[in-house]
Amino acid sequence: MQIILRFVQVSSAAALLLVPARPAFAAPGDGPPPAVVGGERLGAAGVQVAPGAGAPPLPQGLTGKSWVVADASSGDVLAAFNAHAQLPPASTLKMLFADTVLPRFPASEVHKVAPAELQGMGAGSSLVGIKEDLEYKVEDLWRGVFLSSGNDAVHVLAHMNGGVAKTVADMQARAEQLQASDTHVVSPDGYDMDGQVTSAYDLTLFARAGLRNPDFRGYCATRWAQFPGAVDKATGQRGSFGIANTDRLLGKYQGLIGVKNGYTTNAGATYTGAAERDGRTLLVTVMHPDSSPKVYDEAAALLDWGFAAAGKVTAVGALAEDRGPEKAPDAPQPAAQPVAGSPAAAQPEPEHPATAQAAHASAGGPGAATWSAVGLCAAVAAAGLLRLRTLRRRAERAGA
Repeated sequence: MQIILRFVQVSSAAALLLVPARPAFAAPGDGPPPAVVGGERLGAAGVQVAPGAGAPPLPQGLTGKSWVVADASSGDVLAAFNAHAQLPPASTLKMLFADTVLPRFPASEVHKVAPAELQGMGAGSSLVGIKEDLEYKVEDLWRGVFLSSGNDAVHVLAHMNGGVAKTVADMQARAEQLQASDTHVVSPDGYDMDGQVTSAYDLTLFARAGLRNPDFRGYCATRWAQFPGAVDKATGQRGSFGIANTDRLLGKYQGLIGVKNGYTTNAGATYTGAAERDGRTLLVTVMHPDSSPKVYDEAAALLDWGFAAAGKVTAVGALAEDRGPEKAPDAPQPAAQPVAGSPAAAQPEPEHPATAQAAHASAGGPGAATWSAVGLCAAVAAAGLLRLRTLRRRAERAGA
């Protein structure tokens, strides 16, 4: 009987080893909390600064709900306030849009605007004045984005990129490459949408990445430009009109080189700026001060402080590095794309059965490997029972 019991134990153990285990989920509170991007201090509430000897005090009377001052070259965060607080971005999100789409089309490319490309913009959107059925160079569209913060220019470029939905997904992927974990993209232009948020830290990442692109840097530093207008019906000639950069510090703050401002009723004022003095480039982001004009005053004050404090403070964190620089893929081919705004363009691709099976298995569903293991378990169990019966018969004969 000991032989029988031993065999049953071994057979049962072997069968149990073959049964696929359920995924192990950590109980709440298990293990250390996820690391804060940029350093633990940046995840703490309130002002974060580590002054050394001779460091100037931070500006008084700052009202922004969140702000960051950082060195663009080293990535050192010199000071911050609620750096990772998730807040509506307004048009500063256009920096991420440019980080994502700008490398994909040559500046000289000419695009004829279809009526559908100017649909779907939010009420009260800022516009540069694009007209349907007219041609525009890509460089003109980008001037419309950077100078006039034109949502119409954003939507045209988004349709060139394959549509608004695709562009939103591309922007989210680019944010992940930049380690901008506070950002959730819903609209490509930054227009107020439920769930659309970013942080002062993430906006600073977007600006830093953008300034590494000469085209981005050139557009955001442009103070004014001529923009293509409508065709004069009498002469048949196409006119133009002047547009000016809405960044109120550009040309007024010493050394300013961009980057992007924004305002909506929900977001309030948001601003990311970059300035260069004596070979040092600083980035500043201010979100949601008490009033719209204060965003520029507080950004300028923080830049002044940053230049005075450089070398006299210890960094309280760091700007995350880009994990996947955006490369210019082949431009979408019009013939291979559904017409923008058509039902075909709005429909997702059907899921391939093999892909669905793999996804189901990876999510904990019974894939092929699981069923194979179950079958093997059944075979082992059956063999064990057969062997058990044989041994019992032998034991009965021996006892008889």
